[in-house]
Amino acid sequence: MSTTPWRDTSLPADVRVEDLLGRMTLEEKTAQLYGIWVGAATDGGGVAPHQHDMTETHAWDEVITRGLGQITRSFGTAPVEPALGAMALARAQQQIAESSRFGIPAIAHEECLAGFTAWGATAYPVPLAWGATFDPSLVEEMARRIGHDLASVGVHQGLAPVLDVVRDLRWGRVEETIGEDPYLVGTIGTAYVRGLESAGIIATLKHFAGYASSAGARNLAPVRAGVREFADVTLPPFELALREGGARSVMAAYNETDGVPASADPALLTGLLRDRWGFTGTVVSDYFGIGFLETLHKVADSPAGAAHAALAAGIDVELPTLRCYGEALTSAVRAGGIPESLVDTAARRVLIQKCELGLLDGAASPAAETIDLDSRGNRDLARRIAEASVVLLANPTGALPLAPDTRIAVVGPRSHDPLAMLGCYSFPSHVGPNHPDHPVGIEIPTLWESLRTELPDAKLTHAEGCDTTGDDTSGFAEAVARATEADVCVAVLGDRAGLFGRGSSGEGCDAADLSLPGVQAELLDALTATGTPVVLVLLTGRPYALGRWDGRLAATVQAFFPGEEGGPAVSGVLSGRVNPSGRLPVSVPREPGGQPWTYLQPPLGLVGEVSNLDPTPLYPFGHGESYTTFVWDDFTASEAETATDGTHDIAVTVRNTGTREGAEVVQLYLHDPVAQVTRPDVRLIGYQRLELAPGQARRVSFRFHGDLSAFTGRAGHRVVEPGALELRLGYSSARTLHTTRLTLTGPERSVGTDRELLCAAEVTEVAPAD
Repeated sequence: MSTTPWRDTSLPADVRVEDLLGRMTLEEKTAQLYGIWVGAATDGGGVAPHQHDMTETHAWDEVITRGLGQITRSFGTAPVEPALGAMALARAQQQIAESSRFGIPAIAHEECLAGFTAWGATAYPVPLAWGATFDPSLVEEMARRIGHDLASVGVHQGLAPVLDVVRDLRWGRVEETIGEDPYLVGTIGTAYVRGLESAGIIATLKHFAGYASSAGARNLAPVRAGVREFADVTLPPFELALREGGARSVMAAYNETDGVPASADPALLTGLLRDRWGFTGTVVSDYFGIGFLETLHKVADSPAGAAHAALAAGIDVELPTLRCYGEALTSAVRAGGIPESLVDTAARRVLIQKCELGLLDGAASPAAETIDLDSRGNRDLARRIAEASVVLLANPTGALPLAPDTRIAVVGPRSHDPLAMLGCYSFPSHVGPNHPDHPVGIEIPTLWESLRTELPDAKLTHAEGCDTTGDDTSGFAEAVARATEADVCVAVLGDRAGLFGRGSSGEGCDAADLSLPGVQAELLDALTATGTPVVLVLLTGRPYALGRWDGRLAATVQAFFPGEEGGPAVSGVLSGRVNPSGRLPVSVPREPGGQPWTYLQPPLGLVGEVSNLDPTPLYPFGHGESYTTFVWDDFTASEAETATDGTHDIAVTVRNTGTREGAEVVQLYLHDPVAQVTRPDVRLIGYQRLELAPGQARRVSFRFHGDLSAFTGRAGHRVVEPGALELRLGYSSARTLHTTRLTLTGPERSVGTDRELLCAAEVTEVAPAD
């Protein structure tokens, strides 16, 4: 008996899908282009912008008769026990298959920014903490575990990673980014993609593109970035994650750039992404992003007009729920207003992806047995990442590590709150506030609790002093009293993650300046005035200006929302059990109003006599101290001249000269003295994290390719110019240890999508010194 071509598993996916498309009605094709969000809140406490006025109710039993493209957040909408949630999702998929003509299940997607956003799932450190590790392998391992957890309950697609490059530290979503440098963002983000995809989960790159460059750091505000900033800062992480990571989906951003919304920009979503970069996967909208073309951007006059603009631009799937790609679209197609070929193109991409996932073959969701989304292995990895991400900003008096039997006052609004460890896309912070009577679902030790465990012989006292936000100072007196009685005061300050103004960090929680939230700065002033040495611990989603206390603190420790194991990790750094090894993925400003600023500045973006404002950060990008010491020696470099398409090798030996194990991060920066357009004074082009035992030495070698000096020239395309360059090896963007000068020779080269994107690094062991 012959097999219908679309059911024949021996045929290529595109052949099967072409046969299937020819059998589908218009309604069945458009059904593959939208999701359904069951149980989405409409009361103003939502998790997406304008959720309360954009969510429409649809009858599930009626909608699924045409098939369904996506199931939206069956785990990330309300608390559900994982095994029960898996069973419910499996039943929903069975209903879709049985109710529709072709029996094709939906793609189930979930958020997974800092772990699977589900009740009872591991809350890992936020992406800004990943950046602080400078360790792609650790992030890849985490993403693989997240992917396996998603797959274990029947999820197919994860809406991560965020590849936005920070341009203004006041932006609320800084915590979701990996940092302010495109090379760091690209390499760490690509590692996440590899891990997620290795587990069979579709990784979704977001937000494409320019979202983090919003004017005034306001969420969804217009982007006014120039073509070079867009090409040389915004886009490279996406290109790297597609080429080297193999991501199969991209999410269109909310923002407009120079008047054109990303969701209606065919030059971006088709001309660049597909035609130039060769992307063949699916493009999904950000939540309600297609509808916003009508309601917020005002570039469409109806849902049908928004659907037309989005489809023509290249958006295949409307998320999170049906609004524009349903009846409004089919009616417009039948009326001749929208070509059916646009529907066919999008449906073809969706169905090919479903075919690759096995969904055209009746692939069943996994059997729901006992499911543990917060396993011991997950927690161990969460702690390793947290420990590697903690940055020791300063320790001028040697106050750290803390003495094991000393009197310690633990003070501050983030000292004894489990949510102080979590970002806005963790389930407890993202969804939990809408279910205040429901258990958190995971164990999250606070720093107060962790220090009591870490230092059992110390005499610890506690006071909060104030809230994270607000202007109540009534708790200052108790906090000052506890500090006065102690040998050392640990001040635990920072952010509370939330959404749309319901926190001090997170989506829609943008900052007017970079002062500590609420009255925390005044509390810190009061504590330092006691004369007791103060160790400042920051648990934040962004860096804050610390110049006010420069020289007044015994030590400063920065942790970017370090996850459920953040309490033990940070307390381990304070006790000395953990040697801090994190490096700043963003600069720490000196003054709250000296921003916006990132280190990627041309000469006139740096301090100079033409302005009285000094933007120099207090702690630069890449900075981080250790409890051990390192020596960098035996620096070598190859010939000082190489062709514009040639390579140049440099190497250095790093030796741990201290008494304890530690990690050093060797950072390679490029300085381009003269170019046809202004260039950043320095920019990161390579790095290598080295774990070293006392006395151990390793040699790291970098192979610089001329392509790594490429930039967008005056003619609008990327070029490699002949001329002088400097390669700088250093501790940070502002502290260079070794420099080599080289000259690129030959003609100017135009480079494209086949250019070298990575600076290869090789690590070799070095024999112990005599």
